[in-house]
Amino acid sequence: MTAQTSPSIYDFSATSIEGSPLALSSFRDKVLLIVNTASQCGFTPQYQGLQTLQSKYADKGFSVLGFPCNQFGAQEPGSASEIQSFCETRFGVTFPLSEKVDVNGSNAHPLFKYLAKAAPGILGTEGIKWNFTKFLVDRNGNVVKRYPPTTKPEDIEKDIAKLL
Repeated sequence: MTAQTSPSIYDFSATSIEGSPLALSSFRDKVLLIVNTASQCGFTPQYQGLQTLQSKYADKGFSVLGFPCNQFGAQEPGSASEIQSFCETRFGVTFPLSEKVDVNGSNAHPLFKYLAKAAPGILGTEGIKWNFTKFLVDRNGNVVKRYPPTTKPEDIEKDIAKLL
């Protein structure tokens, strides 16, 4: 096997919303839906659909990974504990959440720089346009598709099922 020169999704890590390490390598061989989230956005109700997918497919090797972000309209102003409490009490979220991250700009989390390059948006743009942009990753760590914020989680279900 030759040495890998470009990074893999599994080379990235974040800090969980509880403050512990969240290594993407721990999700090896799973289908992932990576989403930048916000608690005060018009798309916030999508948490329900994301949790439905998590509940339905977790035992088949699937996980949603949520990355709260305050870069769009300051729609994620809360602390880690406030975000976690909101997600758990309002939507019953059980999937992993990270601490707040930037997804664009010089302080963008390296994972989102990688995702945006691997699956550019409309007309090849790499920037994340808004909260609830979603990236589907296959069991081998390949970024399969990018979905705009307007794509509801239930509309991604058939793509997830194909990869499982």
